Amino acid sequence: MAGNALDRLMISFQGILEIKDTGLTVKDERSLPEKLDILIREAVFGDAETQAAARWLIWETAQALGVRPASIHDLYMARGRGEIAKVFTVPAMNLRMLAYDSARAVFRAARRLDAGAIIFEIARSEISYTGQRPSEYSSAVLAAAIREGFRGPLFIQGDHFQTSPKKYAADPQAETKAIRDLINEAMMAGFYNIDIDSSTLVDLSRPTLEEQQRLNTEVCADFTRFIRGLEPKGVTVSIGGEIGEVGLKNSTPEDLDAFMKGYNARLGRLTGISKISIQTGTSHGGVVLPDGTLAQVAIDFETLRLVGEKARREYGLGGAVQHGASTLPDAAFHKFVDAGTCEVHLATAFQNLIIEHPAVPESLREEMYAWLRTNAADERKAKDTEAQFIYKTRKKAVGPFKKQFWSLPKPALDAIGASLEKSFSFLLGQLGVSGTTEVVKKHIRAPEVHHPLPSGGLKGGKTESTEGLAD
Repeated sequence: MAGNALDRLMISFQGILEIKDTGLTVKDERSLPEKLDILIREAVFGDAETQAAARWLIWETAQALGVRPASIHDLYMARGRGEIAKVFTVPAMNLRMLAYDSARAVFRAARRLDAGAIIFEIARSEISYTGQRPSEYSSAVLAAAIREGFRGPLFIQGDHFQTSPKKYAADPQAETKAIRDLINEAMMAGFYNIDIDSSTLVDLSRPTLEEQQRLNTEVCADFTRFIRGLEPKGVTVSIGGEIGEVGLKNSTPEDLDAFMKGYNARLGRLTGISKISIQTGTSHGGVVLPDGTLAQVAIDFETLRLVGEKARREYGLGGAVQHGASTLPDAAFHKFVDAGTCEVHLATAFQNLIIEHPAVPESLREEMYAWLRTNAADERKAKDTEAQFIYKTRKKAVGPFKKQFWSLPKPALDAIGASLEKSFSFLLGQLGVSGTTEVVKKHIRAPEVHHPLPSGGLKGGKTESTEGLAD
């Protein structure tokens, strides 16, 4: 029973947390952090009732402490208006593995560098193959923030909520419903930043840019309208659009014009996107060579600069967004700031660091790779070497081996966390987000949003999180 599960969990929090008719109160904040390591495991690996109770406790504790999911929309709009003097590129970090320990490492780095402009995200595809539904992911990030003493607005993002061109062609209504259902689920979990990726529907065979972008603009506008209808009171979700699919043709300022013309015409007076993702020469995960190393990628930073400037100057957006960047050489990251990049998405390098870390037993890696040889065999291309096959498919083993990684001995997890913290610290510094806490505080208001008790409602209290959200 959900109520019984909550009662069982609260035994460990006697004198620390208190639940009354008016909600949850934190009585002893200093004793709270050490309890979270156990609570988050219940939120991830417990039975359904225990998961629901643990996730409710994490959410409400975070609300009580002022750690609240927020939208970055107003900050990006202020940047589009030229009101932010500091130049920085917001890192959006996909935590595919060890989400709790990884997020803790981010927050340690962020607190030391006074970085507030950071985003935690997970893509539609990653939700599937990592086995992390939105409520689990947000629980891990919120618990990590509490654990490391982070306070303030917290940006959680749905990355690449992507339209499958094959599924859309076969049944547009079914594919649209699948993405709408995911948006609803994500927003209920505190994802107040959603990147709509209908760039997969761009048809480069069409004779004009407007015709190439037509379906992309229509689908993105329709999802924008849907999101605006779900927003909790006090939240304007930051929505991202995309004009060039990663790995294909590089974007141009003319592509942006074609997209925005069609998008704005269909959207009318409704608040639209806050940023635009473009293609500049990268690919997700990098291009792996036969020996398993990554090929050097030449990013078109001039395209980032030109499209970003146009997006701000003519459309009032925060700027251009770069995907697929985490495997770039270290020397490349400061160039995003120089090019005025609004946001950069980072994922695979963190996954690589964890899988390849010396603290991970070789036997565990080999077990993963053996699993791939059986369960991902259909993804092996005829020309793939063993190293290429393993590198390209090992993300598919993240979900099946999630519990093994979470169950590594504490010294191993601490060592991995220290390495991640070093990596995050470098990236936050290179991207210029050190000292952005005050910038965030000036432009962002994170409303207090409460979730009903898992058993069906908080007696005598409010359940604002369900306001405006579809069933």
